[in-house]
Amino acid sequence: MGITNHLNDTVHVTNLEWFVNWARKSSMWPLGFGLACCALEMIATFVSRYDLARFGMEVARPSPRHADLMIVSGTASKKMLPAVLRIYEQMAEPKWVIAMGACACSGGIYKNYSVVQGIDRHLPVDVYIPGCPPRPEALIDGILQLHAKVMKEQSIRNPRVGKIKVAGR
Repeated sequence: MGITNHLNDTVHVTNLEWFVNWARKSSMWPLGFGLACCALEMIATFVSRYDLARFGMEVARPSPRHADLMIVSGTASKKMLPAVLRIYEQMAEPKWVIAMGACACSGGIYKNYSVVQGIDRHLPVDVYIPGCPPRPEALIDGILQLHAKVMKEQSIRNPRVGKIKVAGR
């Protein structure tokens, strides 16, 4: 009755690779890891004005076991780095990382011993979003860039397994 009238006896053909990537792209569950002022802009992206629900990201997941996208927003100190790495390790495969803000991308204005000079030295970052702090529109653009990257992956032939760079090794 419902779906048969809508499809009108048509057949849709696609390859499994495209379908798996489309499902991953359309159901990313973010884990917001707000460390500083960029976290406010990340939180603002989740309100109704920007409507991340159209990308399948209604709620930032409170547990790393429920998430597959980590958004690192703000200054990562060396004291906080073990917690960031532990949370990343607990996320399910495949997992992606967005570095949001100048501090997460490169250490920002903090050139001292206690600040990580770029989270990409310790986590495999997929998308960088520069700015201090970046606007919610920039985060949405970064999410769309990540969606395009996920659609190009060969997820069945070459499964993605994240390698963590351990500090000091």
